[in-house]
Amino acid sequence: MIAGVSTEFNPPGPDDFNLPPIIDGVEWFTKPVLVAALSVVLIVWFFWGASRKAAVVPTKLQFAGELGYNFVRNSIARDAIGSQEYMKYVPYLCGLFFFILLNNVAATVPLVQFPTFSHIGWAYSAAILSWVIYNAVGIRKHGFLGYLKHQTMPAGVPAWLMPLMIPIEFISNILVRPVSLSLRLFANMFAGHILLLVFVLGGEYMLLHSGSIALGGVGILTLLMGLAIAGLELFVQCIQAYIFVVLSAQYIGSAIAEDH
Repeated sequence: MIAGVSTEFNPPGPDDFNLPPIIDGVEWFTKPVLVAALSVVLIVWFFWGASRKAAVVPTKLQFAGELGYNFVRNSIARDAIGSQEYMKYVPYLCGLFFFILLNNVAATVPLVQFPTFSHIGWAYSAAILSWVIYNAVGIRKHGFLGYLKHQTMPAGVPAWLMPLMIPIEFISNILVRPVSLSLRLFANMFAGHILLLVFVLGGEYMLLHSGSIALGGVGILTLLMGLAIAGLELFVQCIQAYIFVVLSAQYIGSAIAEDH
């Protein structure tokens, strides 16, 4: 126990992520659901407004929409999938990127301040959707057995190594990918938000409730560090959206590639 600090302070933990329903009696309608729904509305409005009156000399909104779309198309889809078939996957990758981005950045928006993907179910859902898509397009191109061979039998591997490689490749390419994809996103959003809660709530408690001038000064310093962590967390939120979509695009590219 630190002298001067009351033991009434409860540090933040996983229970702080179990938010009550917004409307009494509607258990499923929580803040993450509301944030996700609002993000979909905002994305549709943004791209509809950006493309509604497209012109050779773009408006600011059109320019912003084209900038976001071109970033996903050129820097993610084309680079990861290839120049032959990437365009058919751009709408999915673009929607996925901005959906994850907005729901991550919601953690730093005043009055919202909660990352949707800090709930593991949301991360699993996004990962499973990508898993279904890249496996489906791979099976459509190679056939079911051809796709299994494509994903589990790397080219150039000696035949005597295949009994070892096939189960390893199957587990890695078919089973583990959605788990690692979702856990990476969830862990970063969960850890970043709980770290921010520790600094903000701890600093606020020491500043206002410790009854100690020295600890009050520490509380101010802690709050300032919380602001720095919030800036770092904003960077991580953007990076995690990018990484998730890049990996999804790479999985699609590897599924439809001729050689594994």
